[in-house]
Amino acid sequence: MSTRYFGTDGIRGPADGPLFEKAFLLKFSDGLIRYLRSSLAVKSPRIVIGRDTRETGSRIVEDLIEGFSRIPGECIDLGIVPTPAVANSVRVTEADLGIAITASHNPAEDNGIKLFSAEGTKFPETEEEKIEAFMLAPTEIPMGENADFSKTKRNGLASYLQASEILSVHLNLEDTTIVCDTANGATCESTPSILTSRGANLILTGNNPDGTNINLDCGSEHAEKLAKMVQESGATLGIAHDGDGDRVIFVDEKGSIVPGDQILGIFALHSMSKGSLVENTLVTTIQSNRGLDLAIQKAGGKVVRTDVGDRNVAFRMREIGASLGGESSGHIILHNYSTTGDGLLAALYLLRVLKETGKPLSQLRKEVPLLPQMTGNLRVKEKHPLSTCKTLIAEQAAIESTIGQSGRVMLRYSGTEPKLRFLVEAPMIEDCEAYMKRLLTAARTDLGEA
Repeated sequence: MSTRYFGTDGIRGPADGPLFEKAFLLKFSDGLIRYLRSSLAVKSPRIVIGRDTRETGSRIVEDLIEGFSRIPGECIDLGIVPTPAVANSVRVTEADLGIAITASHNPAEDNGIKLFSAEGTKFPETEEEKIEAFMLAPTEIPMGENADFSKTKRNGLASYLQASEILSVHLNLEDTTIVCDTANGATCESTPSILTSRGANLILTGNNPDGTNINLDCGSEHAEKLAKMVQESGATLGIAHDGDGDRVIFVDEKGSIVPGDQILGIFALHSMSKGSLVENTLVTTIQSNRGLDLAIQKAGGKVVRTDVGDRNVAFRMREIGASLGGESSGHIILHNYSTTGDGLLAALYLLRVLKETGKPLSQLRKEVPLLPQMTGNLRVKEKHPLSTCKTLIAEQAAIESTIGQSGRVMLRYSGTEPKLRFLVEAPMIEDCEAYMKRLLTAARTDLGEA
């Protein structure tokens, strides 16, 4: 069963669209109420809500709280906070549900809803299906505020920053210049606060949110500007958050953007050297570069892969008890310190690695050499099962036989578009180009092209 409203990371869409009209938000709150009551046996829920800097966020929060006010319970409004601060506050306040109003790295015109359980973890798809079923069923919850409902405001940053201190308490950054891009988003206060408290010389950009400029030519989606600033200032490191602070991209001291897979590899190798990487295992997704596996295996560790999405990484980490996981996109989960992707914690951890090794990031990244990689797409008329595409499967098998363990081929349909996606890794970029042409030709033979 697939969900109608939920995507790979909650609900997301144009803020002036049907998903964020008051009627829908009341229906959504109704579904959550009935889910909490029926599935979790919570009659008077405590719910924490935080948001990023989009001007539409406060209205969405107000509409949701109005919906929740129809039953006994409590809503705690955290104000503007990073998404990981919502996950932290759920646990700190012993709440039953956490809600982050954010569209992450999307432009200001969009907004979204991310849900967190009482444990501070994202909801699995099975639970989202239950919520949607309750949303679509006729309601019996009366309108009007319940006498036993309360709304309170809480400084969600205070407990979040306190929790972050576990990674920064012995971190001396007095000789460190950092360029920090907070994407005009939810980390504008939190990340600069922690870094300056450790003595860092901070150069800020993307730190003037006005409600309409989140992610606008700044943040993790536009790290080229940050790279130039690092190079011109002679900084030690560049840090770029996305709009809600659950992702981070880094720039080394030479002004080069460092792929997320190399950051994961640096973290894993450093943890292994200290004996702190549980089972010497890193969890990542099928999108991550094969070079990451080779570097970890060479050091005696292993890489476990999941489907795309930080939620899938987090679930797998809990299943096997892993302490480190993430995605090439910049989601990094340090399970000893957080239940979800956290850009600030990842930045603090990297700074600790730089201090403990005495090596610059440009040198550390060489320990995780990535294979040349090429991606491609083919728009198709119909998504026939790949197992029935005989020409394509034969071509894939032939290429995989040639490259062996020195690369890989991945084929998968897009979850949202009529496209077949290709990923090829090989020892040389010329090999990737040649293999990609062969795969596209074979796919057109079997599937045609829309």
